[in-house]
Amino acid sequence: MARLYEYRLSMDSGVILRGRRVTERRVTLPSCARGAAVASGKSRRCPDGVESLAQAGAQAALALFGWVHGSDRMMETATLFPSVAFGLSMAEMELARRLPAAGVFTPARYCAVTLRLRCHQRTGSRKSKSGGDPAQESEQINRLLTTHPALVLRLDANRAWTLSQARVFSAHLRPDLHSRIAFIEEPCQQPQDSLNFAAESHLPLAWDETLQAAVSQPDFQLEQLGKAAAIVVKPTLIGSVQRCLLLIQAARQSGMQAVLSSSLESSLGLTQIARLSHWLLPDAVPGLDTLHCFQAQLECPWPGSSLPVQQLSAQRLVGIWE
Repeated sequence: MARLYEYRLSMDSGVILRGRRVTERRVTLPSCARGAAVASGKSRRCPDGVESLAQAGAQAALALFGWVHGSDRMMETATLFPSVAFGLSMAEMELARRLPAAGVFTPARYCAVTLRLRCHQRTGSRKSKSGGDPAQESEQINRLLTTHPALVLRLDANRAWTLSQARVFSAHLRPDLHSRIAFIEEPCQQPQDSLNFAAESHLPLAWDETLQAAVSQPDFQLEQLGKAAAIVVKPTLIGSVQRCLLLIQAARQSGMQAVLSSSLESSLGLTQIARLSHWLLPDAVPGLDTLHCFQAQLECPWPGSSLPVQQLSAQRLVGIWE
């Protein structure tokens, strides 16, 4: 049996995505059953994806129909949108009990460089959004790292700066604190400028948006992006679990760190990615601190969260195949 649901979760009123305020998340989600085993994946329209909600739902419905009627695999994932491929491959893994129950549920915490910290933890790894005035950002990072000597930061500038602005940022960052910057995600608007900045500043570079855009190209090779310290793998933007695994293996072979990260998944999706991270990258801290963007959880409660939990069975049923 297979079902396809569409769920809606209200978002925090302050969530801004690509310059637009987001008030709810609409996602299609496949649920499959074989005997006593039930599994759910995520098939959705991603904020950075090219597919619409209707397109993602149509692909998932066709794949589920084929699976119910005897197809060994739900559909060849290379032909699917990344979000659909990931959702269906995750459902298959759940049915086969290949995904461990253990997960990395203490992800890198988010904080704004304006020092508006979202939690009280001051040690370990923390992700910091930057991209404002480069000199002011550096000074605030200097103060943050000086105040909390055990803190390590992952910086994300979201391609906000020109190369000249990025140089201003590095010029104001104290050299003795460089070792406590795990990496900076795409500081510049152009990928080549980010590479040049990393070479000049000696700050570790991580590919994020450039990776997500390039991975769908035919004959993509990770080396084509240029040398970086890390890659940020967002599964619902990359594709199937197997595709994510191959990308992680390529990163290791190239001497790059790989970390899994979220793209505004529900608690169900975050839980699955946390388990996937424990399985594929047991020594890496994933970037999954986005549950605070929602007003409710879905089906699987995130450990320690006090948000109410909505059941999948209460969501809109789009299709059922037996």
